[in-house]
Amino acid sequence: MPILKAITDGRKYAYRFVKYKFLRPQVPQFSDILQRRTAVVVGSAPSSTRPIGWDASFRVITINASQSAASDWLLERPDITLMQFNQIEGQNPQAIEVRRVLQGKSTGRLVIMHWRHDLPRLERGIAAFGYGYDQLNLMSRYERIALMRECTGKLNLELDATSKWSNGITGAALALKSGAERVILTGINPLSAGHAYNNLGLARLHASADLEALHLFRARKYPVFTADPHVAEATGIALWQGQ
Repeated sequence: MPILKAITDGRKYAYRFVKYKFLRPQVPQFSDILQRRTAVVVGSAPSSTRPIGWDASFRVITINASQSAASDWLLERPDITLMQFNQIEGQNPQAIEVRRVLQGKSTGRLVIMHWRHDLPRLERGIAAFGYGYDQLNLMSRYERIALMRECTGKLNLELDATSKWSNGITGAALALKSGAERVILTGINPLSAGHAYNNLGLARLHASADLEALHLFRARKYPVFTADPHVAEATGIALWQGQ
């Protein structure tokens, strides 16, 4: 019932707002990796392309299993990988596919979003599918909220799946906050469906929120580009042409 849902949503909003204010979360950033660099944020929605002018100075942020999806052009391991907590133990088809395609691969810094259990359990879960990393970091829901508020000016308390920013958009915000000179998105298309590393054709839950974030990035004149011409045409984000 609409009234019952409104009451439930109101209570959830009040709880998260109070908790956010109480925790006063720090805005996460990785300036040691990204400051004064060109950051390439790689998704799998459903394909990605090597940006024009690619060279060894670029820093790469991959999302979940997108490094596997980009294996035809991304020959080096990523500098940072953002991974949703559910990919570690989830039994839904997408989580199982993520673990399957990442077996034997590795990243520099692995950032797990919203992990709710202890660290040894996380380490065991990652080891179970043979994914390597140099450093493991956690990013809580409230740290992500703080990051996105800093970069968009909007307080999004993530009340439901459709209102959340995606990890790809979070990666772009993380790069901006970490001092990247420019951010190039590839394989990040809010209007798409499916993932390059599987044939499940799953719809994307974050379409409207991600489009809003891209518009806010443009309004704030952030140096955010896309390497994908069809995404530039559909969203209005500037096409990266090797500037």
